[in-house]
Amino acid sequence: MILVDEFRDRDVALRIARVIGAEARPERSYAFMEFCGGHTHAIFRYAIEDLLPANIRMVHGPGCPVCVLPIGRIDAAIALAGQPGVTLCTYGDVLRVPGSHRRSLLKAKAEGADIRVVYSPMDAVKLAQASPDRQVVFLAVGFETTTPPTAVVVLEAERLGLANFSVFCNHVLTPPAIAAILDSPEAQGGALRLDGIIGPAHVSAVTGSRAFARFPRDYGQPVVITGFEPLDVLQAILMLVRQANAGRGEIENQFTRGVTEDGNRHAQGLMARVFESRETFAWRGLGQLPASGIRLRPEFAAWDAERRFSLPEPEAEPPTACRCGAILRGLARPADCRLFGTGCTPDNPIGACMVSSEGACAAEWAYGRARHRGKETA
Repeated sequence: MILVDEFRDRDVALRIARVIGAEARPERSYAFMEFCGGHTHAIFRYAIEDLLPANIRMVHGPGCPVCVLPIGRIDAAIALAGQPGVTLCTYGDVLRVPGSHRRSLLKAKAEGADIRVVYSPMDAVKLAQASPDRQVVFLAVGFETTTPPTAVVVLEAERLGLANFSVFCNHVLTPPAIAAILDSPEAQGGALRLDGIIGPAHVSAVTGSRAFARFPRDYGQPVVITGFEPLDVLQAILMLVRQANAGRGEIENQFTRGVTEDGNRHAQGLMARVFESRETFAWRGLGQLPASGIRLRPEFAAWDAERRFSLPEPEAEPPTACRCGAILRGLARPADCRLFGTGCTPDNPIGACMVSSEGACAAEWAYGRARHRGKETA
């Protein structure tokens, strides 16, 4: 087994960085978007941008599933948790995502709602078995990576005939979000010029790299599926530089140790069996995107919280000063927001980008500020 330390070797990282500097043409500039928040976290944590020449710019994308959960869905989850006899289960980082008026599930819990943190959807199933007098709802959030486990628990609830368990499904799909970025007026008008995309590794382990083949084919946009260690990211940047220099638009797989062209067929089968596409779904910062979300198929209606409960979806606007939406679209960086580090901190998040560890603002707060202070005192 290859140890993770091999992908964090400082000397190898510096060698790859020197090759990138040598091959990046000084007469041109490069802009690469890392779609996944895991890549954003790695770029900040390992100061990868500091190793790159000045004409290579990394653009942070919308690849944090907690960050893109819209305010209306948070409000609906809070309303659901407030109904008598309901226990709401979800992942820990979802609890602090702000809804309307900066109200969160964490605040609802403090006010008395029965909200539990789980580490697996199966924990919610076990809780439902142990609490037959409660309606246990699993608030499902995530990209294709976390969708198969949700499918498994729906099938398990069906097998058990578990009448007091349901899923509030907020799973979304990554390719429609990438397409929305590339089709945006900013991308079409040149305000957001991209020379390549670092594709999500964990998502691709499920979907296969072929799920992203449309972007080189239809947009001429190079895509490199990439792992999350610093050497992975640096190698992917080098691969994108080489594609850009050659005028190529292809899909390449840097993360061959975890991703194949076809992906995990079993996981795909579970998803297809349990879920169907929504006509449209709202993303924070991106708005309504067609065929970008999924819901339980009608045959699983008995375990669908949206069918079981009356869930309002009020129209809600984000705080006007918060630039989380622009950051998710690649149009701004955390430091461009006047709330960053002042009114908005991890202890007092105003925008979703400051909540999740995969959010760009949280990553900048954790790692970027120390680097900037070092530069200022050097």
